[in-house]
Amino acid sequence: MAGSCGAGQAAARRGQAAPGPRSARDGAEGQESQASGLPEYVKIVEVGPRDGLQNEKVIVPTDIKIELINRLSKTGLPAIEVTSFVSSKWVPQMADHKEVMRGIERHPGVQYPVLTPNLKGFHSAIAAGATEVSVFGAASESFSKMNINCSIEESIEKFEEVAKSARNMNIPVRGYVSCALGCPYEGDITPAKVAEVSKRLYSMGCYEISLGDTIGVGTPGSMKRMLEAVMKEIPLSALAVHCHDTYGQALANILTAIQMGVAVVDSSVAGLGGCPYAKGATGNVATEDVIYMLNGLGINTGVNLYTVMEAGNFICTALNKKTNSKVAQASFNTGTIK
Repeated sequence: MAGSCGAGQAAARRGQAAPGPRSARDGAEGQESQASGLPEYVKIVEVGPRDGLQNEKVIVPTDIKIELINRLSKTGLPAIEVTSFVSSKWVPQMADHKEVMRGIERHPGVQYPVLTPNLKGFHSAIAAGATEVSVFGAASESFSKMNINCSIEESIEKFEEVAKSARNMNIPVRGYVSCALGCPYEGDITPAKVAEVSKRLYSMGCYEISLGDTIGVGTPGSMKRMLEAVMKEIPLSALAVHCHDTYGQALANILTAIQMGVAVVDSSVAGLGGCPYAKGATGNVATEDVIYMLNGLGINTGVNLYTVMEAGNFICTALNKKTNSKVAQASFNTGTIK
């Protein structure tokens, strides 16, 4: 089913334009990636402004968030997750979601999705100008209760309400599955459970399912087993991976997913992020590191690595912290960027 999708059809399903004209050098690299069985193009979904900042202890000023998003919009990134329309009681860092959504400069061809846990959040997001939303479920019962205060079954019911309203308004919905490779409360999660939750999200109308290694415990082996189970239920063209680098496995896990045909990767500028409800979950994989790896594989992303590093430098300076991107650390230290 997935294999029959052309690049344009797959792109259309993801709500993006098909990759544009490429230079001779890009073409040679693309042929190299295709010859090795890798996708010619990988879509990067930048989650730094939301998933990256939500775990910061000190509230980040609204104008800093807006400036970060505006800088990221100029890098060639096709999708930037802006904020989360959740209760400020649960995630105080995202309390300024309306101001951020209304304050950003929107660039043609860039998607600006926001997280919406329920119908109330969805309507608030639409009123603030959102044109794409995401719902976030979990493959772990315990994590679902801790993260969104309801069981998996209850969460699915809430998401169905959001999906129905979104469908009536022609708003694309993306679905997240947290704890796809492990849970801070339950330990190992069976691939069958991930496949089951993913199938329900896809069946309700989510155009893409992002499979999250929330606490970064996955390895290429567990990633492969999980994807094999999910791919039996959902077209490959509708899958994305979202890896945290807690155990230093994120790039290896992403490479495994790409070798299996996944062509959408979530990442966070400067490797910012974690999860308030997953103790010990360190940052997302750094966007800079993912792009550097994909460039080396001859895979087109359409993203300018240097401008992403500049955006990473901006937010790290604002937060007074060191970047988690190995590529940015090495490049700024040596003054060389490939």
